[in-house]
Amino acid sequence: MGVAATTKIVPPGLTPAAAKDALSQLVDLVYDDLQDCNRAIVARMDSPVALIPQLAAHIVAAGGKRLRPLLTLACARMVGYRGARHVQLATCVEFIHTATLLHDDVVDESLLRRGLASANAIFGNKASVLVGDFLFARAFQLMVEDGSLKVLEILSRASATIAEGEVLQLVTQNDLTTTEDRYLDVLRGKTAALFAAACQVGGVVAECPAEIETALSNYGMNLGIAFQLVDDALDYVADQAKLGKTVGDDFREGKITLPVLRAYQNGSEAERAFWRRTIEESEQTDADLDEALRLIAAHDTITATLDCAQAFASAAKQDLATLPASPIRDCLLAVADYTVRRAN
Repeated sequence: MGVAATTKIVPPGLTPAAAKDALSQLVDLVYDDLQDCNRAIVARMDSPVALIPQLAAHIVAAGGKRLRPLLTLACARMVGYRGARHVQLATCVEFIHTATLLHDDVVDESLLRRGLASANAIFGNKASVLVGDFLFARAFQLMVEDGSLKVLEILSRASATIAEGEVLQLVTQNDLTTTEDRYLDVLRGKTAALFAAACQVGGVVAECPAEIETALSNYGMNLGIAFQLVDDALDYVADQAKLGKTVGDDFREGKITLPVLRAYQNGSEAERAFWRRTIEESEQTDADLDEALRLIAAHDTITATLDCAQAFASAAKQDLATLPASPIRDCLLAVADYTVRRAN
């Protein structure tokens, strides 16, 4: 029931050499910390209720890039922290993330997660929701054990913001009048808030000046938005094995993402009628996904989405520009580039 710390992270869409530059090199730089984090994940998801570690292990051991806890570990070391608090907080960040995945898959009725059967597909919705609750509670135990009210404030606020982002996504679902600003609000809430918090607490444990904390938080926010923009693009261009979930899930669920918004905004009246029927009215046939893909390609909205992602990735790199050059900082800059390149 362990998490292999030695597993190489080679994200979909990136050559092994490029992945080595962007992520594996960062893993190498904080390798001992990441091993400690992986051990803590296994230890702290244990419970005498056997179903809890069994289900939690399914999603944790399924892989994933460990990007969020990696950001906590790397940011702390980059700004000179030499203690061990960041390991427990990175574990906390991973538990918050994993809890949201369990809940999201139930809400979205997803059958795949990272290319494998989702926890709810195997164990059922009730078990997935309750184990997600357990992981949230365990995350808050870890925050309290750390003893910092500031850390507790940052991570608890992020947890609330994630929930708000998911509810906002639910509210905007099937609504083609959603503005791009509102769509970006969803991304900031459901994804980027945890990226930002993960980075910021790395600075908090190192007792950094306020401006450094802000730079780390802004880096995480911009990186998280870029990351989610690319995920939204991949739903319409990746093959299923590469994506790790069923291609077209966002379309079938009527989610409002930038590829669809741009296709709707730029489409003819007939094309807009297609989007209203399939997205707003949820009347879809087996052939509609292919038509959606055709319209998205015709209006090149994937390129537009990736251009937007690149702008946020560039902003993330600028956020770190004032920090002293170091191997970890250079890797974090490369991670921003990787975030966009993984769609290629």
